[in-house]
Amino acid sequence: MKVQHTDTSLSEVHDSVDTTKPQKGWRRILAYAGPAYLVSVGYMDPGNWATDLQGGAKFGYQLIWVLLMSNLMALLLQSLSARLGIVRRRDLAQANREVYPPLVNFCLYILAEIAIAACDLAEVIGMALGIYLLTGLPLIWGVGITVFDTLLLLWLQNYGIRKLEAFIIALVVIIGCSFLIEIIIAKPSLPEVAIGFIPTALTNEALYIAVGIIGATVMPHNLYLHSALVQTRKIGEDKQSIKRALKFNFIDSTIALNAAFFVNAAILVLAATVFFKTGNTQVARIEDAHQLLSPLLGTKLAPVLFAIALIAAGQSSTITGTLAGQIVMEGYLRLRINPLLRRLLTRLIAIVPAVIVILVYGEEKVDDLLVFSQVILSLQLGFAVIPLIHFVSDKNTMGEFAIKTWVKIAAWLIAAILVFLNVRLVVQEVAALYNEEGMLFWKIMIPIIALGFLWLFLMMTLLPLVRKQLRKDSHKMHSDVPALANLSVPNIKHIAVALDFSENDEKLIAYALNQGRTEATYTLLHIVETAPARLLGDNSDDDETRKDRERLAYYAATLVQKGYQVSTALGYNNRIKEIVRIVKETNCDLLVMGAHRHKGLKDYVFGETIEAVRHELDIPVLIVNV
Repeated sequence: MKVQHTDTSLSEVHDSVDTTKPQKGWRRILAYAGPAYLVSVGYMDPGNWATDLQGGAKFGYQLIWVLLMSNLMALLLQSLSARLGIVRRRDLAQANREVYPPLVNFCLYILAEIAIAACDLAEVIGMALGIYLLTGLPLIWGVGITVFDTLLLLWLQNYGIRKLEAFIIALVVIIGCSFLIEIIIAKPSLPEVAIGFIPTALTNEALYIAVGIIGATVMPHNLYLHSALVQTRKIGEDKQSIKRALKFNFIDSTIALNAAFFVNAAILVLAATVFFKTGNTQVARIEDAHQLLSPLLGTKLAPVLFAIALIAAGQSSTITGTLAGQIVMEGYLRLRINPLLRRLLTRLIAIVPAVIVILVYGEEKVDDLLVFSQVILSLQLGFAVIPLIHFVSDKNTMGEFAIKTWVKIAAWLIAAILVFLNVRLVVQEVAALYNEEGMLFWKIMIPIIALGFLWLFLMMTLLPLVRKQLRKDSHKMHSDVPALANLSVPNIKHIAVALDFSENDEKLIAYALNQGRTEATYTLLHIVETAPARLLGDNSDDDETRKDRERLAYYAATLVQKGYQVSTALGYNNRIKEIVRIVKETNCDLLVMGAHRHKGLKDYVFGETIEAVRHELDIPVLIVNV
């Protein structure tokens, strides 16, 4: 583990794909293609399967409009994330670290890590289910096998970002082709599917699934991921190059996320056609769906394709989840750890709850854990979306590439919808908990946790607005140029010089003489801080006090010989109080002090003298670096 000293995201592949080379046609577009496909796999991971299957089996085609809405949300938010990375060359975690105070950043970091762990939980279970469905290997063994897919990511990273993108795109093609064949076999009613695009009211159960669908589709870690992945493309710094990058990345995002929408819609339509239409509305488990596909569709190919697609979805999304974890840790904490260790830690955090659920509650509860993981993801969304909207709306940092008003309105509307749905869901779940007997600990803790979330939400939402207003006020304050009509200052007639009897005294006296010349009077002062001086004050007559008095007299005599008017003064015990006392009693117009430029602890010990003295005096204080 080491501190990250570079400010680049994914530094090992940053700017590794050069788009500045002169290219034409498809070659130019393909130079930018790739990041959105790595992001899109998060929109078709096993967590989506669980919510899509439950939504289709229980409510038919009714929730297709929720899928479409969440896909449009995802397209807008991912384009904003890409814009942040392209224009500012900052990922979302880095931008948060630069704007928010440490405590807020730490909370946002913890929430981001929870979101990644929840996502990885879905990938672990999905991979294990896919292996079980294809080979019959027990689920608990499949969960253990998923530990070793960490080696695949490390192997792929050695070949560069383009090879990694090619591998992910190949998995996406496998998933898409599998479900295309499934849909052709299922033969859904297209008019009924079309009706599902019309928004309808949702019951409490449908709302839970809908929020899960949104959480499974618009993922918080994908916003961190996309803002970093676009920085793997080396682009020119001129406006035209930035505009071109924004354009081609939007095209890339549109194609990739529409592919993800097709996969999600295909799963939901498949579940609605095969299960809801045949009365199997209680099919909520992926393995049940796998078992019923063959008898209901009349072919053994369907369940095999289903299992292969599930494995491909789990494997592809686990790779991007690891990259997101790296981005979050480096961005918030500026820490880098070994990629293998990072992957193992993330995977173990996901494996533990999966193993516990399987051992304690049995394999039949695994799908409920999948849906629950997606609801957790949805609850984290607002804490990633709101800062992102703030950053891409800020004209001070984004310049002419700040989002337009209508985009800003749409983005805030999406954020409001997400927050509203999440709050409503939480209120329902909490109300159900309070109606149960017992659970005293959680009934006490929930209000405390809620207050913490409310504080974080308000800080995250309002702090950028407050700082933006402060910048405006500061600009207004300095916009009116003063007339500079009165530039006169009082004549300096009496200057005090605080000496420490070191080689620096000569420099301090020289600066003082330069201020007052021979017209001013000078008081050379020194503070005696010996033990007798602390006890006896001006009655002290120890050897050091005598020597200090003699040295002051020597300085004074030397200056008098040169034509200056000089007096001396000794102070005792308290350096700060005595300097202030002597300056005030002698009615000085200026005080000259030395700053030794100490660092670390010495800065607090010695540097506090200057700060304390100047706050006690209402005359100018000249600080000389010695």
